[in-house]
Amino acid sequence: MLTKRIIPCLDIKDGKTVKGINFINLRDAGDPVELGARYAELGADELVFLDIAATLERRKTLTELVKRIARDINIPFTVGGGIDSASAVEDLLNSGADKITINSSAVKNPGLIDELAVRFGSQCVVLSIDAKRINGVEKVFTNGGRNESEKFLLLWAKEAVERGAGEILLTSMDADGTKNGFAVVTTRTLSEILPVPVVASGGAGKEEHFFDVLTKGKADAALAASVFHFGEIKIPELKKFLKNKGVPVRI
Repeated sequence: MLTKRIIPCLDIKDGKTVKGINFINLRDAGDPVELGARYAELGADELVFLDIAATLERRKTLTELVKRIARDINIPFTVGGGIDSASAVEDLLNSGADKITINSSAVKNPGLIDELAVRFGSQCVVLSIDAKRINGVEKVFTNGGRNESEKFLLLWAKEAVERGAGEILLTSMDADGTKNGFAVVTTRTLSEILPVPVVASGGAGKEEHFFDVLTKGKADAALAASVFHFGEIKIPELKKFLKNKGVPVRI
């Protein structure tokens, strides 16, 4: 059985790690490279670095930051934010990123997924989806969760995988930052219909939430931010808890 992954996410704005609730009211959580290195020491399986202002402000994710991360961190990491071209992906991968994640640019230009998968391989193409329930259905949002698109979560995820996305990073905007638990039902639905790994994001507040989404939600990995950044959940203790509950994790 494949081990389940625990992934700290570092949202970056102006070079600092930030965290808010429902994508707003951001507060400083520290230097992203220092935090990432600490998480690697504590047993994180992977890291995700998202420049949350990049798309909104039409900036590119800084390759210099990626170089710093690659130099100081020895576990796989994914980078996203404002990536809208194969050349940008090439720069990031050459700078040391293991995977890249795209969101708004893929919604606007779905063919970008095909292009990146063919050129770099599906294994390094992660589609990030910010989803929110609107009138009873899960809709896809872009630009850091600010703009509602015409796309529906399940249909968009299936299309993206058919185009070559090798992994789906699902963030529930309704749950994000609330610490009331992941969107277990939505995550399970997505996991059951897709042939690629699904990473659950949004809503972690206690160890049981990770257990629920990795078992009942059938997620391949669980991602969180503030509970790790502010020491509310410690990765070694979380992994021991999961292992004792029968969840296969790397200790």
